[in-house]
Amino acid sequence: MRPKQCEPDADAPAYQPSPQERSALETYLQSAADAAPRMTVRDDAATTIAPDHPDPAVGQVLLMAAPGTTDRDFFGGVVRQLGDASSQGGKVDERALNFMLSVVKGIKPRDQVEAMLATQMAAVHVATLTSARRLALAETLPAQDSAERAFNKLSRTYAAQVEALKRYRSGGEQNVTVQHVSVNDGGQAIVGNVTQAAHATAPRATAPCITAPRATLPERPAILPPAPADTPMTLLSQPEIAPALVRRARKDGSPA
Repeated sequence: MRPKQCEPDADAPAYQPSPQERSALETYLQSAADAAPRMTVRDDAATTIAPDHPDPAVGQVLLMAAPGTTDRDFFGGVVRQLGDASSQGGKVDERALNFMLSVVKGIKPRDQVEAMLATQMAAVHVATLTSARRLALAETLPAQDSAERAFNKLSRTYAAQVEALKRYRSGGEQNVTVQHVSVNDGGQAIVGNVTQAAHATAPRATAPCITAPRATLPERPAILPPAPADTPMTLLSQPEIAPALVRRARKDGSPA
């Protein structure tokens, strides 16, 4: 005889989050409400990138505010460049595009210079992780050496970009640290640059250099695929945005 299965009680209380969980949920919901919309990629006759928003005018304005610009041409160029950098096999990867755009949003650029630097940082980060994956999957010494050099260069480039962003936001200010120096009785303190004279050394005998012929490696195939064609993008012009927003405000009953 099979045991009787107990059906869930409809009147049973649902899960009650703890105060810490409730606080985290409220923070998430507020951030989600304030977030700019995503981008959608449609592959019809031609690939088209457009804001994922029911009102194209509102979606475009929200997206333009994320990289800190009100210039339609600048915003369109940045999104196209992100689309080209996130393309796989000649097609724009929607998830990769929205990830890179999310990186730019998270940096919160305040002007076009910071927006361009944030765009480069997003692209360098993706390339760094791609090189790390190639390094992990390398099966030959030449492939491992190539991936390791690319990974190291990209990692240093990203660190330099972070420092450049900090310096730009701080106006190039430099901090000067003043330290106290204690001098005992009879001692002397020297302030300024101290140059130590070089010790006289006997000249070293130079041995003849023997240069061995360097082995020539076969040419490596190109790692990066060819750049895709310019991706069309659906954007409203500046004269079209204002009337659309006014019509939307009047429809909602808000003062125009």
